[in-house]
Amino acid sequence: MARDRTRHSMPQIRPREGQSKAQRYRQAPRRDGMKLLRIWVPDPSAPGFKEEAARQAALLKGAPEEAEALDFIAAAFDWPEK
Repeated sequence: MARDRTRHSMPQIRPREGQSKAQRYRQAPRRDGMKLLRIWVPDPSAPGFKEEAARQAALLKGAPEEAEALDFIAAAFDWPEK
């Protein structure tokens, strides 16, 4: 026996005309010159992560690239006012 689905069905929600919610959400940052970027990065909670980060930091210490990296971070980060 088939069930009568018209009596107990959930109401249908119609999507808004035009853009989806995700499109509207991403619109403002794009107007501000930002671009969404998704990348896979190492998991900081993974076993061995801290040791590998320390090893790489030790290799960088004193190298010319260290100053370049720190200068980039200082320039790119929006430091709070003191």
